[in-house]
Amino acid sequence: IIDKSATAVLAGLGASAAVLMLIFKDSILGLVAGVQLSANDMLRPGDWITMPKYGANGFVQEVSLTTVKVQNFDKTITTIPPYALVSDAFQNWRFMRESGGRRLKMSVNIDTNTVGFCTADDISRFVAEGYVPADRYADAGFPIANTQVYRDFMMDFLYNHPDVRSDMMIMVRMLQPTPEGLPVELYCFCAFVDWVPFEKFQSSVLDYAVVMAREFGLRVFQRPAGTDLKDE
Repeated sequence: IIDKSATAVLAGLGASAAVLMLIFKDSILGLVAGVQLSANDMLRPGDWITMPKYGANGFVQEVSLTTVKVQNFDKTITTIPPYALVSDAFQNWRFMRESGGRRLKMSVNIDTNTVGFCTADDISRFVAEGYVPADRYADAGFPIANTQVYRDFMMDFLYNHPDVRSDMMIMVRMLQPTPEGLPVELYCFCAFVDWVPFEKFQSSVLDYAVVMAREFGLRVFQRPAGTDLKDE
């Protein structure tokens, strides 16, 4: 019809398509990525996301065809191409908020020089102080270490804490010894999902864990400072 061969027409269309794809590359990738993000419910405005590669750690303000705008906690703005959220990994904290429980995971390093077996008088004192039930170690067929009593005590404390989700995992465990001591890890989920209340809760649990370790004859490990050497 146009007095041109089909090969020339197809070659021209292919070249035109290549030029258009080059010009509108970001828009096309953004459109495809936006569809994937929406279809898989990976991202919504208002979500708290972290993406260290792009320095993003804050709430999503806007999702457009070419950019995702994130307001960081330091009030700066990070813009991320939508296709980067599909091709790279990012962390979305929305599902943590929807679950109603935020994870606490921290360790208290115990000085191994203070770890030892409890005597009958030690167990009696712990029972008298109300730290452990009277019958907990009554039938134990092996020596009870003070670290075990401490773990059981902290487990009871977390399980009965009003701000800890008792329907989610609660665990106090011993980790492998390190040059910085013997780590006792506290693991639970608290009912506070916002940052400030969660930090207050976490700090109060850590305070209690450090102070109560002394009651079981344990000392929290820390490297000696200049004042420690001076006193010696």
